[in-house]
Amino acid sequence: MVINTGSRTDIPAYYSRWFYNRIREGFVLVRNPYNPEQVTRYRLNPDVVDCLAFCTKNPEPMLERLGELKGFRQLWFVTITPYGKEIEPHVPDKARVMEAFKRLSKAVGRQAVGWRYDPIFIDNTYSLEFHLERFEQMAEKLSGYTDYCIISFIDLYQKTKRNFPGVREVTREERQVLGREFVRIGKKYLISIKSCCEGEDLKPWGVDTSGCMTKEVIERATGLTLSLPGRKQPARKGCACLLGDDIGVYNTCGHGCLYCYANEDREQAAANLRYHDPDSPLLAGRLLPGEKVRDAEQVSWADGQMRLLFDI
Repeated sequence: MVINTGSRTDIPAYYSRWFYNRIREGFVLVRNPYNPEQVTRYRLNPDVVDCLAFCTKNPEPMLERLGELKGFRQLWFVTITPYGKEIEPHVPDKARVMEAFKRLSKAVGRQAVGWRYDPIFIDNTYSLEFHLERFEQMAEKLSGYTDYCIISFIDLYQKTKRNFPGVREVTREERQVLGREFVRIGKKYLISIKSCCEGEDLKPWGVDTSGCMTKEVIERATGLTLSLPGRKQPARKGCACLLGDDIGVYNTCGHGCLYCYANEDREQAAANLRYHDPDSPLLAGRLLPGEKVRDAEQVSWADGQMRLLFDI
């Protein structure tokens, strides 16, 4: 099975101490965001966890203690975009994040680290030409440290519209230009381009439209071949990614990005950060008296075979 840490918050950036505590204790408790009375206990054991999957805008707080994850196979997505502090108020300097990206790649292997350049939006400041220029600058710096970059375009969720007034959809014509040119740039720096949940419009330009955290991506990162349970289904329509079993919590990320879908209430997110207890088995809050905890059904998906990895 896969333990996902990154669909609801940024654990490496803000909760690395808590996470390493959970690894040491060997379990984590997760409250169902849609049914708070339901609490699930996951074992954090390499015998049943085939992959720890991270998605972060800042892996640096995790790096000094990566040795504590020895025995766990890992898959990392690091989001590096060209936006300024008016869009991503608390994301560290991008040059510093890229250096952390390189250190991470050296530690876990470039096949286990993917670059995310998303979400893409376009306005008077962040024009089509701006994206193409900055994407090439970043691709040049990250060349040799990852095999692929995942792109996606901004989704206008209601919470996104509320927190980011005036943002618009990226037009089909703009998407086509970006897809075509990103593939061209990627080829120069040996970085293939993937898209996630964007349909197949960019496929003719050479974009891999199969998704980001797919079975195949996880197999390449871990060196395993996986046999998924019959009940294991993709997380959402049009998406082949395995995003379930997430141990994060909504409204806990401190980056403050205007486009964020995981923080609906900024004040609540700030409060959750202030009152976070790194010794609690729950990322936010504590188990209440009388609450019942159910054990997750956890089995390894590895079929006993190893994949052969080839550099692109």
